[in-house]
Amino acid sequence: MTHQEIAAILLQAEITQKACAPIRSHLKELDLESAYKIQKINVDQKIAKGGIEIGKKIGLTSFKVQEQLGVDQPDFGVLLQHMQFQQGENLAFAELMQPKAEAEIAFILKEDLKGKNITTEDVILATDYITSAIEIVGSRIKDWNIKITDTIADNASSSHFILGTKKANVQEIDLENNKMQLFVNDQLVSEGDGTSCMGNPLNSVVWLANKMNDLGNPLKKGEIILSGALGPMVNLNPSDKVKASIEGLGDIDFLVH
Repeated sequence: MTHQEIAAILLQAEITQKACAPIRSHLKELDLESAYKIQKINVDQKIAKGGIEIGKKIGLTSFKVQEQLGVDQPDFGVLLQHMQFQQGENLAFAELMQPKAEAEIAFILKEDLKGKNITTEDVILATDYITSAIEIVGSRIKDWNIKITDTIADNASSSHFILGTKKANVQEIDLENNKMQLFVNDQLVSEGDGTSCMGNPLNSVVWLANKMNDLGNPLKKGEIILSGALGPMVNLNPSDKVKASIEGLGDIDFLVH
């Protein structure tokens, strides 16, 4: 089966909102290159129809999850403008597929990140500000029966995201130790800190910056980078009230309707 044909299966699942079988049977188990090509086919198709790329998301930033999937690196997906919603807006459950929520830190860039061997210092200097974020992940693969190639091809299981309103200097927040709490219907359902995200969210952004340079598509000024979950993701259901609190970065909340 060609990359185009596999991409069409995933896109059809999204359009019809009928999840498909895992696509990994059509690829070698760790053929990440082909999985990213499939991802790009569908992203490019959406951009050709008016979609606007506004950033990237980093997934699989938990070392434990990497181990479960038999990989030694995170993955990434592309953020398009229609995926973002704002504080005060509710999120329609009908638009989602098998949704789960996770809280993380977003980096907004003020400079391009070009060149080889990008370092933590380079990322700090290129960051305009950081803010809290909730990412709603979704899967076009039935029952979240995914391995690494499934999620990469499916744009890193991306769906929607919301950013907090408080902006902070990246150097003023202890990214490694700042605490995160995620509540659904006023119940604490997930917690963690920066160590859950590759030891420090800066590490995941450094990884992405170098990965994108290797691919000839460096991160650009103005991009939003979702750096990865600070704790376990949780299932979402209709009428859920969701709130995330990240130390030093304030709260975000929204309603699923």
